[in-house]
Amino acid sequence: MTTSQPTDDSAATTATTTGEIPASRAKDEIVKEAKRIEEDTLYSSKGHFAASYFWSNFHLWMGVPTAVLAGIVAALALSGEGLVGGAVAIVIAGLTAITTFINPNEKASAHLAAGNNFDALSNRARIFWTIDCWQEDSDRVLTEIVKDLSNQKAKLNMSSPQIPGWAYRKGRKGIEAGEAQHAVDKE
Repeated sequence: MTTSQPTDDSAATTATTTGEIPASRAKDEIVKEAKRIEEDTLYSSKGHFAASYFWSNFHLWMGVPTAVLAGIVAALALSGEGLVGGAVAIVIAGLTAITTFINPNEKASAHLAAGNNFDALSNRARIFWTIDCWQEDSDRVLTEIVKDLSNQKAKLNMSSPQIPGWAYRKGRKGIEAGEAQHAVDKE
């Protein structure tokens, strides 16, 4: 520790050197922006994961009954119950049409891919502000990196499916319950 001597009798000033690089105002703002990107992409990833989970389950909810009913129709046809078999066949046609029109597998895949992309960007932003910002790079270099992270987020927002409101709320609720925390962050 280095202590400077007071220049007058009114007050002593103390300067401490610990080997840390003091943050500039620009670096403080760069870190804040990176934290914003991390937070935004965390919420987006969790919302997309919730939507993907729903659409994957929806596919099962529609597909399993359709398959079971198809088996029932086959059994009814063999047993000579044409009227009941015809009614069940109409239900199967309806379920199949709904599943084809909604295409839950495609929606689940799109949301899963978007969730993974937002999660990866969230990780890059966290590593940037927790590690990279404290290296020897200039504020200008760090500014370019945070602008690149922001541009990546904007591209993901434009290319990803819209998160349904209920999925966003579910993701937010999970984050608030601590689902996004790591054990190391709780210490």
